[in-house]
Amino acid sequence: MKREIIIRSENSDVDFALLKDGKLMELYKDSIDNKFAVGDVFLASVGKTLSGLNAAFVNVGYQKDGFLHYHDLGAQIKSLDTFIKRVNTGKQKEFTLKNFRFEKDIDKHGKIEDVLKSKQQLLVQIVKEPISTKGPRLSSEISIAGRYLVLIPFSDKVSVSQKIPDDKEKDRLKRLVRSIKPKGFGVIVRTVAQNKKVAQLDKDLSNSLERWVGMCKRIKNSSTPSKVLSEINRASSILRDVLNDSFTGIVTDDKKLSEEIKSYLMEIAPGRESIVKYYSGKFPIFEKFNIERQIKTAFGKTVSMTKGAYLVIEHTEALHVIDVNSGNRSNKAKSQSETALEVNLIAASEVARQLRLRDMGGIIVVDFIDMHKAEDRQQLFNHLKEEMQFDRTKHKILPPSKFGLVQITRQRVRPELVIKTREDNPNTNNEVEAPIVIIDKIEAVLEKKLQHGKKFSLHVHPFVASFLKQGFPSIQQRWLLNYKKWIKIVPRDAFTYLEFKFVNDRNK
Repeated sequence: MKREIIIRSENSDVDFALLKDGKLMELYKDSIDNKFAVGDVFLASVGKTLSGLNAAFVNVGYQKDGFLHYHDLGAQIKSLDTFIKRVNTGKQKEFTLKNFRFEKDIDKHGKIEDVLKSKQQLLVQIVKEPISTKGPRLSSEISIAGRYLVLIPFSDKVSVSQKIPDDKEKDRLKRLVRSIKPKGFGVIVRTVAQNKKVAQLDKDLSNSLERWVGMCKRIKNSSTPSKVLSEINRASSILRDVLNDSFTGIVTDDKKLSEEIKSYLMEIAPGRESIVKYYSGKFPIFEKFNIERQIKTAFGKTVSMTKGAYLVIEHTEALHVIDVNSGNRSNKAKSQSETALEVNLIAASEVARQLRLRDMGGIIVVDFIDMHKAEDRQQLFNHLKEEMQFDRTKHKILPPSKFGLVQITRQRVRPELVIKTREDNPNTNNEVEAPIVIIDKIEAVLEKKLQHGKKFSLHVHPFVASFLKQGFPSIQQRWLLNYKKWIKIVPRDAFTYLEFKFVNDRNK
Protein backbone atom coordinates (compact mmCIF):
# COMPACT_ATOMS: atom_id res chain seq x y z
CA MET A 1 0.00 0.00 0.00
CA LYS A 2 1.33 3.40 -1.03
CA ARG A 3 0.52 6.26 1.37
CA GLU A 4 1.60 9.83 0.67
CA ILE A 5 1.10 13.36 1.97
CA ILE A 6 1.04 16.04 -0.74
CA ILE A 7 1.44 19.63 0.52
CA ARG A 8 0.58 22.69 -1.56
CA SER A 9 1.69 26.10 -0.34
CA GLU A 10 -0.10 29.21 -1.64
CA ASN A 11 0.48 32.63 -0.06
CA SER A 12 -1.04 32.41 3.44
CA ASP A 13 -2.71 29.02 2.91
CA VAL A 14 -1.28 25.52 3.00
CA ASP A 15 -3.28 22.51 1.74
CA PHE A 16 -2.54 18.94 2.83
CA ALA A 17 -3.80 15.93 0.86
CA LEU A 18 -3.47 12.40 2.24
CA LEU A 19 -3.41 9.78 -0.52
CA LYS A 20 -3.83 6.03 -0.24
CA ASP A 21 -2.71 4.28 -3.44
CA GLY A 22 -3.29 7.58 -5.25
CA LYS A 23 -6.84 8.02 -3.91
CA LEU A 24 -7.61 11.18 -1.91
CA MET A 25 -8.59 10.18 1.64
CA GLU A 26 -8.21 13.37 3.68
CA LEU A 27 -7.84 17.06 2.86
CA TYR A 28 -6.84 19.83 5.25
CA LYS A 29 -6.59 23.57 4.78
CA ASP A 30 -4.36 25.64 7.05
CA SER A 31 -4.51 29.42 7.04
CA ILE A 32 -2.03 31.70 8.76
CA ASP A 33 -5.01 33.97 9.48
CA ASN A 34 -6.61 31.31 11.72
CA LYS A 35 -6.00 32.74 15.19
CA PHE A 36 -8.27 30.33 17.06
CA ALA A 37 -7.10 26.79 16.26
CA VAL A 38 -7.78 23.67 18.32
CA GLY A 39 -5.01 23.30 20.91
CA ASP A 40 -4.21 27.03 21.28
CA VAL A 41 -4.05 28.27 24.90
CA PHE A 42 -5.23 31.76 25.89
CA LEU A 43 -4.95 33.89 28.99
CA ALA A 44 -8.57 35.05 29.03
CA SER A 45 -11.04 36.88 31.21
CA VAL A 46 -14.41 35.60 32.40
CA GLY A 47 -17.47 37.49 31.13
CA LYS A 48 -20.93 36.38 32.21
CA THR A 49 -21.66 33.27 34.24
CA LEU A 50 -24.97 31.60 33.37
CA SER A 51 -26.40 29.52 36.21
CA GLY A 52 -29.14 28.09 33.96
CA LEU A 53 -26.54 26.57 31.61
CA ASN A 54 -23.98 26.06 34.41
CA ALA A 55 -21.46 27.68 32.07
CA ALA A 56 -19.59 30.92 31.45
CA PHE A 57 -18.80 33.09 28.46
CA VAL A 58 -15.08 33.87 28.27
CA ASN A 59 -13.35 36.62 26.28
CA VAL A 60 -10.48 35.15 24.22
CA GLY A 61 -10.36 38.01 21.71
CA TYR A 62 -12.79 36.50 19.20
CA GLN A 63 -15.78 38.56 18.00
CA LYS A 64 -18.01 36.27 20.07
CA ASP A 65 -17.06 35.06 23.54
CA GLY A 66 -16.01 31.45 23.96
CA PHE A 67 -18.23 28.96 25.81
CA LEU A 68 -16.90 27.20 28.93
CA HIS A 69 -19.10 24.61 30.64
CA TYR A 70 -18.65 23.62 34.30
CA HIS A 71 -17.71 20.06 33.28
CA ASP A 72 -14.86 21.47 31.15
CA LEU A 73 -13.25 23.31 34.05
CA GLY A 74 -11.28 20.28 35.20
CA ALA A 75 -11.19 19.01 38.78
CA GLN A 76 -8.07 21.07 39.56
CA ILE A 77 -9.34 24.47 38.35
CA LYS A 78 -8.62 26.01 41.77
CA SER A 79 -5.00 24.82 41.61
CA LEU A 80 -4.70 26.31 38.11
CA ASP A 81 -6.22 29.60 39.29
CA THR A 82 -3.81 29.81 42.25
CA PHE A 83 -0.86 28.97 39.98
CA ILE A 84 -1.76 31.73 37.47
CA LYS A 85 -2.08 34.31 40.27
CA ARG A 86 1.32 33.31 41.68
CA VAL A 87 2.93 33.45 38.23
CA ASN A 88 1.47 36.93 37.59
CA THR A 89 2.72 38.29 40.93
CA GLY A 90 6.17 36.73 40.50
CA LYS A 91 5.79 34.45 43.55
CA GLN A 92 5.86 31.30 41.37
CA LYS A 93 9.30 31.12 39.74
CA GLU A 94 9.51 27.36 39.33
CA PHE A 95 7.07 26.10 36.69
CA THR A 96 7.49 22.30 36.75
CA LEU A 97 5.00 21.93 39.67
CA LYS A 98 7.52 19.95 41.77
CA ASN A 99 6.94 22.02 44.91
CA PHE A 100 3.54 23.46 44.09
CA ARG A 101 0.86 22.86 46.70
CA PHE A 102 -2.34 21.60 45.10
CA GLU A 103 -5.80 22.89 46.06
CA LYS A 104 -8.77 20.64 46.76
CA ASP A 105 -10.67 19.28 43.72
CA ILE A 106 -13.95 21.02 42.90
CA ASP A 107 -17.27 19.19 43.32
CA LYS A 108 -18.32 17.25 40.21
CA HIS A 109 -21.88 18.51 40.59
CA GLY A 110 -21.04 22.08 41.65
CA LYS A 111 -22.15 25.41 40.22
CA ILE A 112 -20.16 27.64 37.88
CA GLU A 113 -20.75 30.80 39.93
CA ASP A 114 -19.10 29.17 42.96
CA VAL A 115 -15.85 28.72 40.97
CA LEU A 116 -15.65 31.61 38.49
CA LYS A 117 -16.31 35.31 38.91
CA SER A 118 -16.75 38.03 36.30
CA LYS A 119 -13.46 39.59 35.04
CA GLN A 120 -11.44 36.75 36.62
CA GLN A 121 -8.26 35.82 34.69
CA LEU A 122 -8.32 32.27 33.45
CA LEU A 123 -6.16 29.95 31.36
CA VAL A 124 -8.26 28.22 28.69
CA GLN A 125 -7.62 25.98 25.70
CA ILE A 126 -9.62 25.85 22.46
CA VAL A 127 -11.23 22.44 22.00
CA LYS A 128 -13.60 23.46 19.20
CA GLU A 129 -12.97 26.22 16.67
CA PRO A 130 -15.58 28.93 15.99
CA ILE A 131 -18.25 27.43 13.73
CA SER A 132 -20.98 29.43 11.96
CA THR A 133 -22.34 32.01 14.44
CA LYS A 134 -20.87 30.38 17.54
CA GLY A 135 -17.69 31.35 19.36
CA PRO A 136 -15.02 28.76 20.26
CA ARG A 137 -15.69 25.97 22.77
CA LEU A 138 -13.19 26.12 25.64
CA SER A 139 -11.70 23.97 28.38
CA SER A 140 -9.53 24.97 31.32
CA GLU A 141 -8.20 21.41 31.62
CA ILE A 142 -5.02 22.17 29.66
CA SER A 143 -3.30 19.43 27.63
CA ILE A 144 -0.09 19.61 25.59
CA ALA A 145 0.05 17.04 22.80
CA GLY A 146 3.34 15.46 21.79
CA ARG A 147 4.14 12.76 19.26
CA TYR A 148 3.64 9.83 21.67
CA LEU A 149 2.26 11.37 24.86
CA VAL A 150 -0.16 14.08 25.97
CA LEU A 151 0.94 16.04 29.03
CA ILE A 152 -1.77 17.19 31.46
CA PRO A 153 -0.74 19.70 34.17
CA PHE A 154 -2.30 19.49 37.69
CA SER A 155 -3.07 15.79 37.39
CA ASP A 156 -1.48 12.51 38.43
CA LYS A 157 -3.34 10.03 36.21
CA VAL A 158 -1.69 7.87 33.55
CA SER A 159 -4.04 6.46 30.89
CA VAL A 160 -3.37 4.52 27.70
CA SER A 161 -5.18 4.76 24.36
CA GLN A 162 -7.98 2.20 24.02
CA LYS A 163 -6.88 1.63 20.41
CA ILE A 164 -3.85 -0.33 21.67
CA PRO A 165 -5.32 -3.87 21.77
CA ASP A 166 -2.56 -5.73 23.67
CA ASP A 167 -3.08 -5.60 27.47
CA LYS A 168 0.58 -6.49 28.13
CA GLU A 169 1.72 -3.57 25.97
CA LYS A 170 -0.68 -1.27 27.83
CA ASP A 171 0.79 -2.35 31.18
CA ARG A 172 4.34 -1.91 29.88
CA LEU A 173 3.61 1.61 28.67
CA LYS A 174 1.92 2.53 31.96
CA ARG A 175 4.93 1.36 33.98
CA LEU A 176 7.38 3.21 31.73
CA VAL A 177 5.43 6.46 31.79
CA ARG A 178 4.95 6.37 35.57
CA SER A 179 8.73 6.03 35.95
CA ILE A 180 9.52 9.10 33.82
CA LYS A 181 6.59 11.48 34.26
CA PRO A 182 7.26 14.67 36.25
CA LYS A 183 5.48 15.26 39.57
CA GLY A 184 2.26 17.24 39.25
CA PHE A 185 1.53 16.11 35.69
CA GLY A 186 -0.72 13.43 34.26
CA VAL A 187 -0.07 11.68 30.94
CA ILE A 188 -2.20 10.14 28.20
CA VAL A 189 -0.32 7.57 26.11
CA ARG A 190 -1.22 7.86 22.40
CA THR A 191 -1.73 4.95 20.02
CA VAL A 192 1.52 5.66 18.13
CA ALA A 193 3.48 5.02 21.35
CA GLN A 194 2.91 1.30 20.88
CA ASN A 195 6.22 -0.66 21.04
CA LYS A 196 8.27 2.52 21.52
CA LYS A 197 11.31 2.57 23.82
CA VAL A 198 11.57 4.57 27.04
CA ALA A 199 14.17 6.95 25.54
CA GLN A 200 11.73 8.00 22.78
CA LEU A 201 8.92 8.53 25.27
CA ASP A 202 11.17 10.48 27.65
CA LYS A 203 12.35 12.81 24.87
CA ASP A 204 8.76 13.48 23.79
CA LEU A 205 7.75 14.19 27.38
CA SER A 206 10.67 16.59 27.84
CA ASN A 207 9.66 18.53 24.69
CA SER A 208 6.09 18.94 25.99
CA LEU A 209 7.35 20.01 29.41
CA GLU A 210 9.56 22.64 27.75
CA ARG A 211 6.50 24.02 25.93
CA TRP A 212 4.62 24.24 29.25
CA VAL A 213 7.50 26.10 30.94
CA GLY A 214 7.81 28.46 27.95
CA MET A 215 4.07 29.19 28.16
CA CYS A 216 4.30 29.97 31.90
CA LYS A 217 7.11 32.46 31.26
CA ARG A 218 4.91 34.31 28.76
CA ILE A 219 1.94 34.54 31.15
CA LYS A 220 3.60 37.06 33.49
CA ASN A 221 3.92 39.81 30.87
CA SER A 222 0.68 39.05 28.99
CA SER A 223 -2.52 41.08 29.09
CA THR A 224 -5.96 39.53 28.68
CA PRO A 225 -7.02 38.26 26.27
CA SER A 226 -3.82 36.97 24.64
CA LYS A 227 -2.54 33.73 23.14
CA VAL A 228 0.19 32.24 25.35
CA LEU A 229 0.68 28.90 23.59
CA SER A 230 0.11 28.06 19.93
CA GLU A 231 -0.47 24.62 18.56
CA ILE A 232 2.61 23.79 16.47
CA ASN A 233 2.13 24.67 12.80
CA ARG A 234 -0.40 22.57 10.90
CA ALA A 235 2.24 20.73 8.88
CA SER A 236 3.95 19.52 12.04
CA SER A 237 0.70 18.74 13.87
CA ILE A 238 -0.60 16.65 10.93
CA LEU A 239 2.70 14.79 10.69
CA ARG A 240 2.67 14.27 14.45
CA ASP A 241 -0.84 12.80 14.35
CA VAL A 242 -0.90 10.78 11.12
CA LEU A 243 2.67 9.82 10.28
CA ASN A 244 3.53 6.17 10.76
CA ASP A 245 5.78 3.55 9.16
CA SER A 246 3.31 2.99 6.30
CA PHE A 247 3.91 6.43 4.75
CA THR A 248 6.09 6.22 1.67
CA GLY A 249 6.40 9.88 0.71
CA ILE A 250 5.84 13.50 1.68
CA VAL A 251 5.92 15.88 -1.29
CA THR A 252 5.68 19.69 -1.16
CA ASP A 253 6.09 22.53 -3.65
CA ASP A 254 7.61 24.85 -1.01
CA LYS A 255 11.39 24.48 -0.56
CA LYS A 256 11.45 26.18 2.85
CA LEU A 257 8.58 24.01 4.08
CA SER A 258 10.32 20.83 2.86
CA GLU A 259 13.40 21.73 4.93
CA GLU A 260 11.22 22.45 7.97
CA ILE A 261 9.49 19.07 7.59
CA LYS A 262 12.84 17.28 7.26
CA SER A 263 14.05 18.96 10.46
CA TYR A 264 10.85 17.99 12.27
CA LEU A 265 11.12 14.39 11.05
CA MET A 266 14.70 14.20 12.31
CA GLU A 267 13.26 14.93 15.77
CA ILE A 268 10.20 12.68 15.79
CA ALA A 269 11.26 9.90 13.38
CA PRO A 270 15.05 9.88 12.81
CA GLY A 271 16.03 8.16 9.55
CA ARG A 272 12.69 8.87 7.83
CA GLU A 273 13.60 12.35 6.52
CA SER A 274 14.53 10.82 3.12
CA ILE A 275 10.81 10.37 2.30
CA VAL A 276 10.43 14.19 2.06
CA LYS A 277 10.69 15.44 -1.52
CA TYR A 278 10.62 18.94 -3.00
CA TYR A 279 8.47 19.21 -6.16
CA SER A 280 9.53 21.80 -8.75
CA GLY A 281 7.68 20.60 -11.84
CA LYS A 282 5.86 22.80 -14.38
CA PHE A 283 2.37 21.55 -13.51
CA PRO A 284 0.79 22.61 -10.17
CA ILE A 285 1.45 19.92 -7.57
CA PHE A 286 -2.25 19.06 -7.06
CA GLU A 287 -2.66 18.64 -10.84
CA LYS A 288 0.42 16.43 -11.01
CA PHE A 289 -0.93 14.01 -8.40
CA ASN A 290 -4.51 14.08 -9.82
CA ILE A 291 -5.82 15.68 -6.59
CA GLU A 292 -7.61 18.60 -8.24
CA ARG A 293 -9.79 16.26 -10.25
CA GLN A 294 -10.59 14.15 -7.18
CA ILE A 295 -11.59 17.29 -5.25
CA LYS A 296 -13.97 18.32 -8.05
CA THR A 297 -15.62 14.89 -8.14
CA ALA A 298 -15.71 14.26 -4.37
CA PHE A 299 -17.07 17.52 -2.94
CA GLY A 300 -20.27 17.97 -4.92
CA LYS A 301 -23.79 17.19 -3.76
CA THR A 302 -23.64 13.97 -5.81
CA VAL A 303 -20.67 11.61 -5.45
CA SER A 304 -20.16 8.86 -8.04
CA MET A 305 -18.90 5.42 -6.99
CA THR A 306 -17.90 2.25 -8.83
CA LYS A 307 -20.47 0.02 -10.52
CA GLY A 308 -22.67 3.04 -11.36
CA ALA A 309 -23.81 3.65 -7.75
CA TYR A 310 -23.71 7.14 -6.23
CA LEU A 311 -24.29 9.10 -3.01
CA VAL A 312 -26.38 12.24 -2.52
CA ILE A 313 -25.08 14.32 0.41
CA GLU A 314 -27.18 17.10 1.93
CA HIS A 315 -26.64 19.27 4.98
CA THR A 316 -29.54 20.53 7.08
CA GLU A 317 -29.34 22.76 10.15
CA ALA A 318 -29.61 19.76 12.47
CA LEU A 319 -27.73 16.98 10.68
CA HIS A 320 -26.14 15.58 7.53
CA VAL A 321 -28.14 13.19 5.36
CA ILE A 322 -26.50 10.75 2.94
CA ASP A 323 -28.65 8.80 0.51
CA VAL A 324 -27.29 5.68 -1.18
CA ASN A 325 -28.48 5.04 -4.76
CA SER A 326 -27.76 2.00 -6.92
CA GLY A 327 -28.00 4.15 -10.09
CA ASN A 328 -27.86 2.09 -13.26
CA ARG A 329 -26.38 -0.86 -11.38
CA SER A 330 -28.00 -4.09 -12.52
CA ASN A 331 -26.69 -7.60 -12.79
CA LYS A 332 -28.98 -10.36 -13.95
CA ALA A 333 -26.72 -13.01 -12.41
CA LYS A 334 -27.43 -11.70 -8.92
CA SER A 335 -30.56 -11.43 -6.83
CA GLN A 336 -31.93 -8.12 -5.60
CA SER A 337 -30.66 -8.79 -2.06
CA GLU A 338 -27.12 -9.57 -3.31
CA THR A 339 -27.10 -6.39 -5.44
CA ALA A 340 -28.31 -4.31 -2.47
CA LEU A 341 -25.59 -5.73 -0.21
CA GLU A 342 -22.89 -5.18 -2.85
CA VAL A 343 -23.87 -1.54 -3.42
CA ASN A 344 -24.19 -0.90 0.33
CA LEU A 345 -20.70 -2.25 1.03
CA ILE A 346 -19.24 0.00 -1.69
CA ALA A 347 -21.22 2.92 -0.28
CA ALA A 348 -20.04 2.24 3.31
CA SER A 349 -16.40 2.59 2.21
CA GLU A 350 -17.18 5.83 0.39
CA VAL A 351 -19.20 7.22 3.34
CA ALA A 352 -16.25 6.61 5.68
CA ARG A 353 -13.97 8.39 3.19
CA GLN A 354 -16.38 11.32 2.76
CA LEU A 355 -16.65 11.91 6.51
CA ARG A 356 -12.86 12.22 6.76
CA LEU A 357 -12.51 14.16 3.52
CA ARG A 358 -15.10 16.82 4.34
CA ASP A 359 -14.49 16.61 8.10
CA MET A 360 -18.24 16.27 8.62
CA GLY A 361 -19.36 16.40 12.24
CA GLY A 362 -22.45 16.22 14.42
CA ILE A 363 -25.19 13.74 13.52
CA ILE A 364 -24.97 11.91 10.18
CA VAL A 365 -27.82 9.71 8.95
CA VAL A 366 -27.08 7.32 6.08
CA ASP A 367 -30.02 5.86 4.12
CA PHE A 368 -28.66 2.60 2.73
CA ILE A 369 -30.60 0.45 0.26
CA ASP A 370 -33.11 -1.73 2.14
CA MET A 371 -31.84 -5.16 3.16
CA HIS A 372 -34.28 -7.73 4.51
CA LYS A 373 -31.77 -10.24 5.90
CA ALA A 374 -30.44 -9.60 9.41
CA GLU A 375 -27.06 -11.16 8.49
CA ASP A 376 -26.69 -8.70 5.58
CA ARG A 377 -27.36 -5.75 7.90
CA GLN A 378 -24.79 -7.11 10.35
CA GLN A 379 -22.20 -7.55 7.58
CA LEU A 380 -22.77 -3.94 6.49
CA PHE A 381 -22.42 -2.70 10.09
CA ASN A 382 -19.15 -4.62 10.60
CA HIS A 383 -17.76 -3.35 7.28
CA LEU A 384 -18.61 0.27 8.10
CA LYS A 385 -16.93 -0.04 11.52
CA GLU A 386 -13.79 -1.46 9.87
CA GLU A 387 -13.67 1.41 7.37
CA MET A 388 -14.20 3.98 10.15
CA GLN A 389 -11.41 2.60 12.35
CA PHE A 390 -8.91 4.75 10.39
CA ASP A 391 -10.82 7.90 11.41
CA ARG A 392 -8.91 9.64 14.23
CA THR A 393 -11.91 11.81 15.15
CA LYS A 394 -14.12 10.48 17.96
CA HIS A 395 -17.22 8.83 16.53
CA LYS A 396 -19.98 6.35 17.31
CA ILE A 397 -21.96 4.15 14.89
CA LEU A 398 -25.34 2.57 15.59
CA PRO A 399 -26.41 -0.68 13.83
CA PRO A 400 -28.70 -0.35 10.78
CA SER A 401 -32.40 -0.05 11.56
CA LYS A 402 -34.99 -2.19 9.78
CA PHE A 403 -35.47 0.73 7.40
CA GLY A 404 -31.79 0.64 6.41
CA LEU A 405 -30.86 3.83 8.30
CA VAL A 406 -27.47 4.06 10.02
CA GLN A 407 -26.88 6.83 12.54
CA ILE A 408 -23.36 8.15 13.12
CA THR A 409 -22.17 10.82 15.54
CA ARG A 410 -18.79 12.36 14.82
CA GLN A 411 -17.06 14.98 16.94
CA ARG A 412 -16.96 18.39 15.30
CA VAL A 413 -14.00 20.56 16.36
CA ARG A 414 -13.50 22.58 13.14
CA PRO A 415 -15.81 24.00 10.48
CA GLU A 416 -16.72 21.46 7.82
CA LEU A 417 -14.54 21.68 4.70
CA VAL A 418 -16.76 22.97 1.89
CA ILE A 419 -15.35 23.32 -1.64
CA LYS A 420 -17.41 24.77 -4.46
CA THR A 421 -17.58 22.32 -7.37
CA ARG A 422 -20.13 24.12 -9.55
CA GLU A 423 -19.26 26.62 -12.24
CA ASP A 424 -21.06 29.32 -14.24
CA ASN A 425 -23.15 27.89 -17.06
CA PRO A 426 -22.12 29.64 -20.32
CA ASN A 427 -25.69 29.20 -21.66
CA THR A 428 -27.62 30.72 -18.76
CA ASN A 429 -27.17 32.81 -15.62
CA ASN A 430 -27.23 29.84 -13.24
CA GLU A 431 -24.56 27.28 -12.26
CA VAL A 432 -23.90 23.69 -13.30
CA GLU A 433 -21.51 20.97 -12.26
CA ALA A 434 -17.92 21.46 -13.40
CA PRO A 435 -16.96 19.69 -16.68
CA ILE A 436 -14.70 17.26 -14.81
CA VAL A 437 -17.73 16.04 -12.81
CA ILE A 438 -19.65 15.45 -16.05
CA ILE A 439 -16.70 13.44 -17.41
CA ASP A 440 -16.72 11.31 -14.26
CA LYS A 441 -20.38 10.45 -14.87
CA ILE A 442 -19.76 9.72 -18.55
CA GLU A 443 -16.88 7.38 -17.69
CA ALA A 444 -19.01 5.46 -15.17
CA VAL A 445 -21.52 4.66 -17.97
CA LEU A 446 -18.78 4.21 -20.59
CA GLU A 447 -17.14 1.32 -18.73
CA LYS A 448 -20.43 -0.53 -18.63
CA LYS A 449 -21.16 0.07 -22.33
CA LEU A 450 -17.72 -1.20 -23.36
CA GLN A 451 -18.38 -4.57 -21.69
CA HIS A 452 -20.87 -5.39 -24.46
CA GLY A 453 -18.25 -4.77 -27.17
CA LYS A 454 -20.60 -3.02 -29.59
CA LYS A 455 -19.83 0.07 -31.67
CA PHE A 456 -21.22 3.38 -30.45
CA SER A 457 -20.51 7.12 -30.40
CA LEU A 458 -20.80 9.68 -27.60
CA HIS A 459 -23.09 12.68 -28.18
CA VAL A 460 -22.48 15.71 -25.94
CA HIS A 461 -22.84 19.50 -25.74
CA PRO A 462 -20.19 21.25 -27.95
CA PHE A 463 -18.37 22.72 -24.92
CA VAL A 464 -18.03 19.26 -23.35
CA ALA A 465 -16.93 17.81 -26.72
CA SER A 466 -14.13 20.42 -26.88
CA PHE A 467 -13.14 19.61 -23.31
CA LEU A 468 -12.85 15.89 -24.16
CA LYS A 469 -10.68 16.56 -27.21
CA GLN A 470 -8.34 19.25 -25.88
CA GLY A 471 -4.69 18.72 -24.88
CA PHE A 472 -2.25 15.89 -25.43
CA PRO A 473 -3.09 13.29 -24.48
CA SER A 474 -6.72 14.36 -24.52
CA ILE A 475 -9.37 12.51 -22.51
CA GLN A 476 -10.53 10.90 -25.75
CA GLN A 477 -6.98 9.64 -26.43
CA ARG A 478 -6.66 8.35 -22.86
CA TRP A 479 -9.83 6.33 -23.38
CA LEU A 480 -8.18 4.71 -26.42
CA LEU A 481 -5.14 3.77 -24.31
CA ASN A 482 -7.22 2.50 -21.38
CA TYR A 483 -10.03 0.69 -23.22
CA LYS A 484 -8.29 -0.15 -26.56
CA LYS A 485 -11.26 1.35 -28.37
CA TRP A 486 -11.74 4.68 -30.17
CA ILE A 487 -14.83 6.52 -28.94
CA LYS A 488 -16.21 8.89 -31.56
CA ILE A 489 -17.40 12.19 -30.04
CA VAL A 490 -20.28 14.04 -31.71
CA PRO A 491 -21.03 17.69 -30.70
CA ARG A 492 -24.79 18.34 -30.39
CA ASP A 493 -25.92 21.96 -30.33
CA ALA A 494 -29.39 21.04 -29.06
CA PHE A 495 -28.05 19.30 -25.95
CA THR A 496 -28.02 20.98 -22.55
CA TYR A 497 -24.70 21.32 -20.74
CA LEU A 498 -25.17 18.17 -18.62
CA GLU A 499 -26.82 16.02 -21.29
CA PHE A 500 -25.00 13.12 -22.95
CA LYS A 501 -26.05 10.03 -24.89
CA PHE A 502 -24.38 6.92 -26.26
CA VAL A 503 -25.68 6.16 -29.75
CA ASN A 504 -25.13 2.79 -31.49
CA ASP A 505 -24.57 2.17 -35.21
CA ARG A 506 -28.35 1.83 -35.71
CA ASN A 507 -28.75 5.37 -34.42
CA LYS A 508 -30.44 4.24 -31.17
